[in-house]
Amino acid sequence: MIDACNVPKEFRTSAGPVRALDDLNLTVQSGEFVIVHGASGSGKTTLLQTLGGMQRPSSGSVEFQSQNIYGLTAGRRNGYRQRHVGFIFQKLFLVPYLSAFDNIRLALVVGRYGGSHRQRIHDLVERFGLVDRLHHRPAEMSVGEQQRIAAARAVAAEPDLILADEPTGNLDRANSDVFAEFLQEENRQGRTIVLVTHSDHLLDLGNRRVKLASGRIVENN
Repeated sequence: MIDACNVPKEFRTSAGPVRALDDLNLTVQSGEFVIVHGASGSGKTTLLQTLGGMQRPSSGSVEFQSQNIYGLTAGRRNGYRQRHVGFIFQKLFLVPYLSAFDNIRLALVVGRYGGSHRQRIHDLVERFGLVDRLHHRPAEMSVGEQQRIAAARAVAAEPDLILADEPTGNLDRANSDVFAEFLQEENRQGRTIVLVTHSDHLLDLGNRRVKLASGRIVENN
C-alpha cells in the first residue's frame, strides 16, 4: 500500500542540521497493523508525517498505491490526505467552536463521503457511546470523550490508511483500552494502521513492530 524508499529528512536548526530520518526504507502492506516505537527523538513522528504527505523528505520517494505522493501538486497531495488518510494525534485538533457532530461532519465533507452524513455520524457516536455528547463542544467533554470524537472524525470518511501518533498519551488506562479496541476493530474491517506509541501495553496490538533509533529502523518483525 505505502512504500518509503531511501528516505532521509534533515532539519536545519540554529545549532546545525538535525537528521530525523536516515535513508529509511519501510513498506506497509494493505491491511497491516504496524506499531512504531523507539526513544524520544528517534524519528517516529517525522516518519508518520512523511507517510501522511505532511512532511516532504529531503530525497527518496514515498509511494501510495504506486503513486509518488511527493511528485503530486500540493492540491493533489491534499486530495490524497483527504480521501485516503485518517490522522489521530495526541493533540486532538478538534475545532473548539464546533459541536462533536460538526467536528465529525467536517471530515465527511472534506473526505467527500458519498453516504448519509447524519447516519454515519450517528453510527459512529453510538459505537463510541457518545450519543449524549453529540451537540457538545470539546470544552464540554472530558479528555477521553474528546479523544473518541477525534477517532470518530479520523475514520468517518472510511480512509484506507490510519496514522496515529501517541493517541493514548493523555488517556487513563480504561480509556486507552477502549481506544485500542477501536483500532483493532478498524483493522479487522480492512483498514491499514500505523501507530506510533510509547505505551508498552499497546505494543502487542499490531501484527508487526518497527523500532526506530536515530532515524533508522533497527527492528522490523
